[in-house]
Amino acid sequence: MSKVAIVTDSNSGITQQQAQELGISVLPMPFMIEGKTFFEGISLSQEEFYQKLKTGAAISTSQPSPESVLQLWKDLLKDYDSIVHIPMSSGLSGSCQTALMLAQDFDGRMQVVNNQRISVTQRRSVLDARYLAAQGMEAEEIKDFLEKDKYNSSIYIMVDTLLYLKRGGRITPAAAALGTILKIKPVLQIQGEKLDAFAKARTTAQGKQIMMNAIKNDITKRFGKEPEQADMWLDIAHTNNNAAALDFREEVLGQFPGCESYVDHLSLSVACHIGPGALAVTCTTRNGE
Repeated sequence: MSKVAIVTDSNSGITQQQAQELGISVLPMPFMIEGKTFFEGISLSQEEFYQKLKTGAAISTSQPSPESVLQLWKDLLKDYDSIVHIPMSSGLSGSCQTALMLAQDFDGRMQVVNNQRISVTQRRSVLDARYLAAQGMEAEEIKDFLEKDKYNSSIYIMVDTLLYLKRGGRITPAAAALGTILKIKPVLQIQGEKLDAFAKARTTAQGKQIMMNAIKNDITKRFGKEPEQADMWLDIAHTNNNAAALDFREEVLGQFPGCESYVDHLSLSVACHIGPGALAVTCTTRNGE
């Protein structure tokens, strides 16, 4: 049985410490903040990120440098026969396309997965890859499996403030001002490669119910399962809103008792566009652990 290494980036929510415990590798995503480069989980913590966001600092996302990617791959290939690399969605970053280009020089030993995942759904792909490798599956087989499975997930996000959508140019200042007056909380959706508008809520309770109704619709219509016995991952994500996320998890599991759930921070690459206070629920098929 060949030895397969699993690589992802910090958009998966997997910390450096967790990566060591899991036996995988995580590339830290770089952020430009007021002209300086910081690396998620290395020189930029969650707390520091949100503090800088709160002060109105200019924050932009980037992708790991080709040099850092190549160095990690070459180091791993000293001990492994092949690598499965799982970057964030190609629709949300150029890092996947860069990795696909770099992989062409590795004679098939490098398999880059383009499965349109981010945050906790990307984390689920990483754990699936780890499980499949432990079962003896080859790197190319794991890549094919994950790419065929890519649309078996959904993310719904309720945004708490319109400020950051306005700052990023995703809505106009006039729409942001009106939405703030009306206390509108947009619900966004990630299915596949795009972050899209899904619905509008007037209260937090309404927004949470909209997301749970959307998940129920996905479970019954897309996945053909009964909500009470769905046996899927219904993970919760948030942007600096952990207490509310834990409460939301209990509400979700109350409606979907056959599922299991994990709570984590929403990817900082998404958080910088939507700001703090957001809540998200994700739906992902179970493939292994």
